[in-house]
Amino acid sequence: MNIMKDSVTEEHLYLGFSHQYNDSIFPLHTSISLFLLSYCDCKLFKIFLVPTGEDVDDQLVTENLLGDLEVHVISRNELPVVVQSCCLPAVVVKDGKFCRAGLSVVLRHVIQKTYEADPSKKDVLELLGFKQTCLKACAEVSQWTRLCEISIPLAVEEFLTVSPDHCQTIPPAVLQLERKLGEPVRVHNNDKIRRQKFQQQKAAVPLLAKAVAEEGRTLEMHEYPVPSLELSIAFSKLLVQEATDAVSREAAHIRRTKTSDLPLLDHIFAEGLYFTVADIVLLPCIHQFLVSCKTQGKNLLNLPLISSWYQRVQEVPGVKKAAAKCGMEFLQLPELMSASEEQLQDFSAVPDELEEENEDSHFIGGPRPTMTKLMENGVEAKFAPHPCPTWTLDWAHLPSAVSPGEGKMSKDRALRKQQQLNNLASAVTKLAKPGDMIVDFCSGGGHVGIVLAHMMPSCQVVLIENKELSLIRAKDRSDELGLNNVWFIQANLDYFNGTFNIGVALHACGVATDMVIEHCIKAQAAFVISPCCYGFIQNTVKFKYPRSHQFKEILSYKEHMTLCRFADQTAVQLPPERKLIGKQCMGLVDLDRAWAAEEQNYSVQVISMEPESCSPKNNMLVGIPT
Repeated sequence: MNIMKDSVTEEHLYLGFSHQYNDSIFPLHTSISLFLLSYCDCKLFKIFLVPTGEDVDDQLVTENLLGDLEVHVISRNELPVVVQSCCLPAVVVKDGKFCRAGLSVVLRHVIQKTYEADPSKKDVLELLGFKQTCLKACAEVSQWTRLCEISIPLAVEEFLTVSPDHCQTIPPAVLQLERKLGEPVRVHNNDKIRRQKFQQQKAAVPLLAKAVAEEGRTLEMHEYPVPSLELSIAFSKLLVQEATDAVSREAAHIRRTKTSDLPLLDHIFAEGLYFTVADIVLLPCIHQFLVSCKTQGKNLLNLPLISSWYQRVQEVPGVKKAAAKCGMEFLQLPELMSASEEQLQDFSAVPDELEEENEDSHFIGGPRPTMTKLMENGVEAKFAPHPCPTWTLDWAHLPSAVSPGEGKMSKDRALRKQQQLNNLASAVTKLAKPGDMIVDFCSGGGHVGIVLAHMMPSCQVVLIENKELSLIRAKDRSDELGLNNVWFIQANLDYFNGTFNIGVALHACGVATDMVIEHCIKAQAAFVISPCCYGFIQNTVKFKYPRSHQFKEILSYKEHMTLCRFADQTAVQLPPERKLIGKQCMGLVDLDRAWAAEEQNYSVQVISMEPESCSPKNNMLVGIPT
């Protein structure tokens, strides 16, 4: 292990290990993480392999798959306690309280740490893409993150476990990637680059026409492909600047051309024109898939775009060197033709996971017919009486770091936030016992979790949040208070798999409320949740609406979406009648959630927070396993 600079806190990186196959370590998330570390030439982490089986053997992994990285092997029960609640890969700061878990979160962190330690590595920072958003959206809501982070690695792992004698088709996730690579690219300076491509094509046509005329036949464009502007932009950031300058001097007829008449941009890399962390994630997976296909003698003509991408990625500076360090021997594929129109149409038959279900989610219509339909079936919004409407924390005597006013909040907003916290804290204190584990999901800056940790020092509180800066703010507040009963996990909800007693969430957005309820039911934990952003609710890979059997028997998906859209119309400035309908729609959407949880042996109450003016989204679901 290299000696760290004093200024860099040592962090421990934990990677799962199930087995070794060909030139990869499995699960593929581990091979991907090691490949990124090699590509970045990053030695900032102490690396641990965690075998999934019981036997721990230091000689498990062939040295040539680890490159120049020093790796230690430990068993699962030797992991820091906070990591034992998370899916690997995970990174933990040395004090063991702040954990980052899940592939995308860990890879993005490795990239940021590498750049912070050596700001000359701008090419590493550029892996995060435009505005540093590559794979930032969590897999629960982003189909692209889900495809890269979950679907493709799993599909390839499954493909490799089936016996070679078994006739396999190409996995749907791989076909979906092939289709994505055939879609037009959109980049932030989209219009400029497309105009430049148009100008380049226009300039090339007369020269080609002349050459063809001399041969005495008509011009077929595909026979004389124009040098790819996208390729030159992708492989040289300097050329982007030149390209932009050239565009400002474009001919008048190019300037006047409608955007709809401009040529579309082709994919060079996974996300478009630029090499990003998405390519780093996909490369070890697709490499293993192609190696397996070659071994089985499968024809790759059906995947021309993936094959071209695989060849192209190898030419990126640093990729071959990193692959060599990790023992990856790239295949040299035969030159493949471009996909024909028919093939691309075949790929368009591979459904996007959510397309079909959400077809009817864009519609116009009011909530009254839906509400009447429910009422005719005996279903109306029901609100249980608030168990302690006047309960309040003694805010005046609490340390300032406990109060939500700490920060850039106006006095009015800070007061409303305090009132919201009174409601959640009163419900949690009635449920909690000494020694309980309380998880604050979607914790943001830790308003709920820090209050609970301060009030109940005998309970362990875990804050889970996907946004790094929010969680760092929460950690700073916790450190200021000297709290030693708080853990911080930067992860998507799906990467937390620990046991706990109570789950809380203040204003969990859209589907996040249902994800939190699902986590609580899985752990047989009580929950106290205030939902938010009802208008963002829609069918996802994991969640279908309505949730409960009773609602499903009465409402279609489209009708339920009507309730969700109008449940968002509770803003202070709206007319009273509109707000009343909005509140009833909120009550109905949450009644459906309550009944769905009751089907899983829970007792659930939907309560209005006190005072109702504390938030336009003032519902609170309190669920207890029976």
